[in-house]
Amino acid sequence: MESYEFVKDLFQVLGNPTRLKIFDILMTGVHCNCEIADMTGLAINLISHHLKVLQEADLIQSVRSEKDARWIYYSVNEETLRSIQTETEKFFDNNRIINREPVCPPCNKKTNQKE
Repeated sequence: MESYEFVKDLFQVLGNPTRLKIFDILMTGVHCNCEIADMTGLAINLISHHLKVLQEADLIQSVRSEKDARWIYYSVNEETLRSIQTETEKFFDNNRIINREPVCPPCNKKTNQKE
């Protein structure tokens, strides 16, 4: 399946509980570092590290405040979110599961019987 790399990379980034929590917070809208720090109880430098990883994975985007360039606001990259939804839907589609019997020799009794 083409989506192996996509799903693997997604799980690798969001497999970290802190990044998962930050991404979940950003799913509720735009936030700045200090808001995320308040909501997670983590130091700003740790928040910044995790935001950088999320941003490098193209899961989030940032915009500097027009009024005060010292402030950076983070949000979910909605285009990437649509891709995630499409690829994970394909990967986790339960219609892919079929009712079948294994065909390997240890499972196939007729093959193992001596005549």
